[in-house]
Amino acid sequence: MPKRTIRVGSRDSRLAVEQTMLLLREIEKAHPELSIELITMKTTGDVILDRRLDQIGGKGLFVKELDAALADGRIDLSIHSLKDLPMEETPDYPLVAYSRRGDSRDVLVFPENGSGSVEKVGTSSLRRILQLQKLFPDAKHEMVRGNVLTRLKKLDHGEYTSLILAASGLNRLGLGQRISRYFSPAEMIPAAGQGVLAVQGRRGEDYSFLDCVHSPVSKLTSLAERSFVRALDGGCSSPVAAYAEVHGEELALTGLYYHEEGGAVTTGALTGVVSQAEQLGEKLANKLRQEAL
Repeated sequence: MPKRTIRVGSRDSRLAVEQTMLLLREIEKAHPELSIELITMKTTGDVILDRRLDQIGGKGLFVKELDAALADGRIDLSIHSLKDLPMEETPDYPLVAYSRRGDSRDVLVFPENGSGSVEKVGTSSLRRILQLQKLFPDAKHEMVRGNVLTRLKKLDHGEYTSLILAASGLNRLGLGQRISRYFSPAEMIPAAGQGVLAVQGRRGEDYSFLDCVHSPVSKLTSLAERSFVRALDGGCSSPVAAYAEVHGEELALTGLYYHEEGGAVTTGALTGVVSQAEQLGEKLANKLRQEAL
């Protein structure tokens, strides 16, 4: 009997492929009756690198081409870094699995020669910039775009004195040794979903074979974090952050909100039952919005 072929879409960057392969290897091990085919493509967000994402259309630029491939049947599912996905889920292309979370922390990376500082930090994230300024009031920052390897090359060539990157991305590329300093979630609240890989599929199809890579805990934390950002209309570069942890039947959520009109940065936390993950995100968003007024 011929194997059922599952065509999986991914961005063509090395990190995207490495992350996708993490899940594909697990699926192949658990389901030898399936044949997995990887299809990579370059997205608009990978091509336009001279401006911040909020200036060129936001997170949707990383998924548009993959959504089109799902729509016309070229692929059966796509795998993304959850933090790169728009906060509004598309009903026709729902998120059908959430991976176990990698290291969710942000990190500081110095040049290979070790002579790093926060004199000129490469980052395009307003979320990171706001929190960096609180930790290092004298720090200077400058926009950097491109994939992780491109950014590291720019750093090592002296264009920056340090970078802020996601620990999970460096670890998945086998570059964990480049990390100079970890920021705890208390110091720098991560982006919603940071460290989680999300599988996007088509509505109405059977994705039961994904049980081997799906984490119920990641789904709960992701629902809470994304609900918080969505309630504050936070886009890809909006200075909004959220981090959740599950402890038994309780979910603890921490968030950051930046009130653009007044310039106030507000952080706070709430705890609730796991079954109310999305409602907890909305509740904390409303609380911080009120405190910022």
